[in-house]
This record gives sequence, C-alpha cells and structure tokens, in this order.
Amino acid sequence: MAALPLQVAHAQASSPAYAELLAGTDAAGVSSRAALAHLPLTRKSSLAAAQSARRALRLGGFAVGMPRRIFQSPGPLYEPEPDADGIDPWRIGRALHAAGVRAGQLAHVGFSYHLTPAGAMMEAGLRAIGAASFPGGVGNTELQLQALLNLQPEAYAGTPSLLRILLDKAVEGGHVLPYLQRALVSGEACPPALVAWFAERGVAAYQCYATADLGLIAYETAARDGLVVDEGVIVEIVRPGSGEPLPDGEVGEVVVTTLSPGYPLIRFATGDLSAVMAGASPCGRSNQRLRGWLGRADQSAKVRGMFVHAGQVAELVKRHPEVRRARLVVSGELAQDHVMLQVEMWESTTPGLVESLMQTARDLTKLRVEVEPLPPGSLPNDGRLIEDRR
Repeated sequence: MAALPLQVAHAQASSPAYAELLAGTDAAGVSSRAALAHLPLTRKSSLAAAQSARRALRLGGFAVGMPRRIFQSPGPLYEPEPDADGIDPWRIGRALHAAGVRAGQLAHVGFSYHLTPAGAMMEAGLRAIGAASFPGGVGNTELQLQALLNLQPEAYAGTPSLLRILLDKAVEGGHVLPYLQRALVSGEACPPALVAWFAERGVAAYQCYATADLGLIAYETAARDGLVVDEGVIVEIVRPGSGEPLPDGEVGEVVVTTLSPGYPLIRFATGDLSAVMAGASPCGRSNQRLRGWLGRADQSAKVRGMFVHAGQVAELVKRHPEVRRARLVVSGELAQDHVMLQVEMWESTTPGLVESLMQTARDLTKLRVEVEPLPPGSLPNDGRLIEDRR
C-alpha cells in the first residue's frame, strides 16, 4: 500500500492512457484497498481498442518509454517487455525458486519463443536466479527429447501437456530421465491427478499463474496449499461484471494492479476466477494466497434473441442489498427458453421483494424472468452469475 500512491502518480504522469483514465484522481489518497476499489477497471478489450485507435501512441499509450521487446497475443493484442523493469521484468524468478530451481542448474524451456512472450518470460526468470536455459519451444518433440537425453537438465519450465508428451516419449524409447526432478508449469490447467502422474515419474511439478500483460501473479510453493501472490502486484477479487470487491473466500474475478514502472496497469481485470484463502502459507511466506484458477468470469448467454451478461446480474445485486448472491439460470429447449433468477438472501424475504427483483431484472435484461428466493448458503461459491443448462 505504501507503493500504491506512487504507482498511481507514476501512471498519471508517464502513461497517456492513464493520464486520461485517472484524470482528477488524487494519487496520494489511493493508499488502501478501499480507495483502490474506486478507480476504474482496465480490461484486455480496452487495451486492444486503444492500440487500434491510437496507433500514434505506442501500445495505445499504456506503456511507459520504449519497451525492450514487443510481443503479440491473439486478438491481436501487443504486450511490452518493459526495459525499465530490470533483468526479470515479469518476476518469474520467484516462482522458479519456489519450485526448487537453483543457480547453476539447466532448465528445458517448453514455451514458444516467437510472437508470444512465454518463453522469454521463463528465460528471464532463469537468468535472474543464475540458472541456464535450453530454448526448446513447442513442437519438434523428437529433437526436444534428444536434447533432454544429451543435456540432462535438472528442471523444466513450460506447459504441463508438453512435459507429459516428452516423458511418455522417453518411456516409449526405453529412456529414463533421473536428473529431471523439478518443473514449473503454466499456461494450462494442471489438475492434482497430473501433478501426481509427474511425481510418479520423479518430477515435482509446481504451478504458477502469470499473464503476458502482468507477469507473475501467484505461484505454488512446497506447502502445496494455494498460490502465494507475488510481491510485485496487488490482487483484488471482485464480483464478476463489476469492480466491487468481495470478502475473502468468495469466488470472483481476479483484478490486478502491477507495480511495474514500465507497464503500470491499474486494476487490470484478468477475466479469471479465483478466491482469497485465509491465513498464511504453511511454507512461511506471509503474502496473500489464492485458491488458483477457478474458471472464467466473462460469462454471457443468448436468451430469446437477447445477450445477457454477468455485469447485468452484478448490477441487480448492487441495486438490492438484501441479496447476497444471484444466479441467472437458463434452461429449456431451443426457442423455448426458461429464465429463473435464483437469489440467495441475507435474511428472510421482505414483502414485495420478489416483484421488485423481477422488475429490476426486466429493466436490465429486457427479459421476463421468474425469481426463486433461497436461504444463505444455497448457491455454490463458484463465481458463476449465469448458468446455461440448455
């Protein structure tokens, strides 16, 4: 929080985009989570739109100074490797160290090295902790397996799917890889069953949650108990479709403010779902923890020819403080949609509330819906505001 006002002031002064977005904001007053929650969200769609509309300003005016390199993600969306952010601009070194990778070791990097920054992200982190890298990239699995056999790396950094393919191919060829003992995996889901599969083959795999825009957000430690949030970012969990912070434990959208001087994203909405875990990690790290990736927050459904978005359900909850959680359930056959608004109440239903909720839902969505009041604890804590059962 001590760094936050300085970062807001830096963004206002150095980023043309944030000079507009945060015009009139008193940066010195943004020194708490409550104050941060009053600032507007920035979404990927906002970055893409700015890059398209403001080509005279590099990266839409969000980046500061000349980046070291610029990468591309689908969309297209362009992301910088900020030159001002030192040897490890995405801060991946911390996740690699938590996964057991050490100075003097060699890591086989199984991420792409062209267009997208994932390979460069891992390589920068390895360099920061004094480890070497073999840029394996994706594909060419026969050549990659040959490199694993010849170079005998102690670690792997890449997608879990490629690591599984390489380990399977090694077994098919009658090879063993006893020196490969650590892995930092990202970019895909790595469920506990797959972590156990790697462990059976002698590889302790740890996950990290990172994006091309923000770098490292959170990482797994030896405690295997949630993901510890990186010290270079501030994470909020907000109600999907809004910027309203949720209490710890509630599933919502991950919103991140980065302390990067070269790419000072303020309240960047990732579109991912997660929740804050109570307490500190048993490994001894004291920062906030996340439950991990729990799905996507950008929910929508087409009902009777109309698109309904999570933001509309979030607005309904905001207008009715009696409602704790709400979920719009769409069911029925094609062209016979049935829409039910399930609302979990803080207390018993007050007179006229059902009718008021029906009217608000109609005002927001232009649809006639039924309302089902539910007692506290009835709806699952999974961040879903729209459930399409058709």
